Amino acid sequence: MNKAFNTIIIGTGAALPDTVITNRDLEKMVDTNDQWIVSRTGIRERRKLEDGLSNVDLTERASREALERAGLDPSELDMIIVATVTPDYPTPSTSCLLQARLKAFKAAAVDLSAGCTGFVYALTVGHQFIRSGTYKNILVVGAEVLSRVTDWKDRSTCVLFGDGAGAAVLAPTEEDRGIMSFSLHADGRGGKLLMIPGGGSALPASEESLHNRMHFIKMNGNEIFKFAVKAVDENLSQLMARENLKPEDLDYLFLHQANMRIIEYIRKRLKLPPEKVPVNIDRYGNTSSATIPVAIHEEIIAGRMAEGDLVAMVAFGAGLTWGGLLMKW
Repeated sequence: MNKAFNTIIIGTGAALPDTVITNRDLEKMVDTNDQWIVSRTGIRERRKLEDGLSNVDLTERASREALERAGLDPSELDMIIVATVTPDYPTPSTSCLLQARLKAFKAAAVDLSAGCTGFVYALTVGHQFIRSGTYKNILVVGAEVLSRVTDWKDRSTCVLFGDGAGAAVLAPTEEDRGIMSFSLHADGRGGKLLMIPGGGSALPASEESLHNRMHFIKMNGNEIFKFAVKAVDENLSQLMARENLKPEDLDYLFLHQANMRIIEYIRKRLKLPPEKVPVNIDRYGNTSSATIPVAIHEEIIAGRMAEGDLVAMVAFGAGLTWGGLLMKW
């Protein structure tokens, strides 16, 4: 039997488009205003990918930075996992397009769709390959171009979403650090609460589906809010109890950046200071699977995270899915 290793992150990267869409810009497009958006979501601006570019362009930028910071050549990668709900094409996968861009031809490549929980799911999948000794170096990316599936005439959703990508390079270690525990969940009964109805085999593109704007995100915001608060609370409690830890033991809690009210509710309930719960939703909006890896990368390049820090990540999203993990950095 192969020796069991633990999994650490040895390099991170991020990519955000240059184009900024502010709340003031949205006031000119739909019936909304800056004060309402900020009070309900915490979002002040979001990024929008420029025309002519696609998911794989953001993914490549984030990946190359992560690989450089890890000191790893793409040829050394054993696997690439891209978590996304906005791939360039139904097929081939974005991970295969990325593999070609990087010339990482030794690497297996697969996309993973778990909504906004995608990065946590992908980290956990990569962890299994490393822990078993099957693979050594794995690139995990959360990347979304949600502006292409956002209905800019829908005031309830167009204020929420942005584009971006975050990447992490996973590697094995025999040291007493890395991923400690994880917990993944799903409840497909809530699938219709957050979905893109058109474009799949159930509702292929047609004149009618285009006319009815079925290829854009549809969301029941009130139900998603209630689900999110409960899911995050229960998931984090489960993880902490499993490791016999208390909230005050955490050095960082990275929450999916979906709504500032959710983030603040959880932070205050756990009595954590703001510096332990990083926030970037005000600048980037909800970038789905990219929110957590981008936030982690920003803390690292700012020099605030250190080896040995106790880190929790918790996310929730379409599916419905939710999950979290604990790691000693």
